[in-house]
Amino acid sequence: MTFATAMRSHACGELRLQHVPTAVTLCGWVAHRRDHGGVIFLDLRDREGIVQLVFHPQQAPDAYVAADRTRSEWVVRVTGQVRRRPEGTENPALATGEVEVIADGLEVLSEAEAPPFPIEDRIEADEMTRLRYRYLDLRRPQMTSILRLRAQMNAVIRRFLRERGFVEVETPMLTRSTPEGARDFLVPSRLQPGSFFALPQSPQLFKQILMVAGLDRYYQIVRCFRDEDLRADRQFDFTQLDLEMSFVDEEDVYALMEPLFAAVLRETIDVDVPTPFPRITYRESIERYGSDKPDLRYDMELTDLSATFTGTGFHAIGSVLTDGGVVKGLVVPGGASLSRKELADLEQEAKGRGAAGLIWIAYEGSEVRSPVERHLSPDELESVRTVSGARDGDLVLIVADRPARVAVALDGLRRLMAARMGVIDQDRWAFVWITEPPLFEWNDEQEAWTFTHHPFTAPASNDLSPEKGTARGYDIVLNGWELGSGSIRIHRPDVQRRIFEILGISNEEAEERFGFLLRAFRYGVPPHGGIAPGLDRVAMLLAGMDNIREVIAFPKTQSGQDPLTGAPAPVPAEQLRELGLRLLSPPS
Repeated sequence: MTFATAMRSHACGELRLQHVPTAVTLCGWVAHRRDHGGVIFLDLRDREGIVQLVFHPQQAPDAYVAADRTRSEWVVRVTGQVRRRPEGTENPALATGEVEVIADGLEVLSEAEAPPFPIEDRIEADEMTRLRYRYLDLRRPQMTSILRLRAQMNAVIRRFLRERGFVEVETPMLTRSTPEGARDFLVPSRLQPGSFFALPQSPQLFKQILMVAGLDRYYQIVRCFRDEDLRADRQFDFTQLDLEMSFVDEEDVYALMEPLFAAVLRETIDVDVPTPFPRITYRESIERYGSDKPDLRYDMELTDLSATFTGTGFHAIGSVLTDGGVVKGLVVPGGASLSRKELADLEQEAKGRGAAGLIWIAYEGSEVRSPVERHLSPDELESVRTVSGARDGDLVLIVADRPARVAVALDGLRRLMAARMGVIDQDRWAFVWITEPPLFEWNDEQEAWTFTHHPFTAPASNDLSPEKGTARGYDIVLNGWELGSGSIRIHRPDVQRRIFEILGISNEEAEERFGFLLRAFRYGVPPHGGIAPGLDRVAMLLAGMDNIREVIAFPKTQSGQDPLTGAPAPVPAEQLRELGLRLLSPPS
């Protein structure tokens, strides 16, 4: 790789011993300036790294004077000769730490104000400041490295799919609003007043149309948009790998994606992951981990304790079982050593996740400690130990409630306690497929059944009952993070009509909402399926981060604002008039 241009011969960070005694011209930002007894040292930074420059007043007086007036983040052009650093002055923390450049010329290309925070990896600036001055934040070596990691990930994906016959196709950014599980971002049309485009939540319908078109294998690294509440792993606009294949079943998708992810990890962070990935049904995942995105880097599986408390005299548990609830427990290895305050905090954590409460039992040798010990029989206490597999020094956390609440509470406690007790294998990359999800889910707001993924997901059997029907869907999960969902699609019109009927979608409504897709389906539809992993989440995990804002060049804050540009922002009244729009007072 060469960085030679009309203004420079090399990049700062590429200089090594083999470049001694090359004459070089470098361009970059002044990272640090030091005056050591009449000799000035500048650390010059560019995308590739930092190199030390040395200015001697006797050897290059003009360059010395110019270096003396430079300040941090000034952009300069320097000429000089690469030499080996004197013995004992090497810097092993720098890739260029064995060499330095003896400067004979310095040209200031642009001056800079003092930055609002140091341009280095260990900074204490708050996120709002970092995002407002994102161009400075991105100069930091860590942020530069992350963006390059993303670019490398994308390159691996493109090469891998091209070698397997996939064709990259761009789909529209301005399209029709279709229901896909979140609110659309709407774009008013100036030429058709009163009508709106929608920014795509995903290219779902277009990629299915491409299968009807006979493209056979499509992919796209695409921007998608969803107007939903933001969190650590969610942004309004995000990037996903979208792909679709014809004449396939689930096994074909698994056989493609597993070596793809293995190649990404191997070629970006030099990690080998074993294939094939394990598979767990949705129902089994909820039963064992309380989550459809389990972290398999540690055990701590949930245990059903309902049978243990059948006929119990403890009303708090007995009443739950009588009402059709369940009792489940979670063993925390070594957790018996937690203080009463820590245990009280866990009770609040469970309640914060919707559970009615939390019961804890600590086993220490022959001793048993629990705030509800007097309400439980010795047989019940011993049965909890036996069924859960608790050992000496362990803590059992128990939640009795409706199944969904039990799952949510214990999933959260499992993740929290695994991190706190240090049982997570940080060197392990635990992929897992979650299969056979529900075909439908109940929407409390609409008081109706709705689709779990989208209405074009194929059912797994002839049982289309909302309560029991499962889908030919699959999620790919890594270290407790859902990377993406996919499914085999419906290609038979009669099955599609039955799904619409269950969802309460009439023929007229289906034609209005999905007409362009349904018309395409009249002309020969191949069986097809695909998946769409979120690349922001993949990059986040590769970079060792826990927030996707750290791996996106220009993200929004959690409140949905862009501190860099000030978006969202009001627009002039004339623009609104052109679009036939008028602002109303916000609802009180």
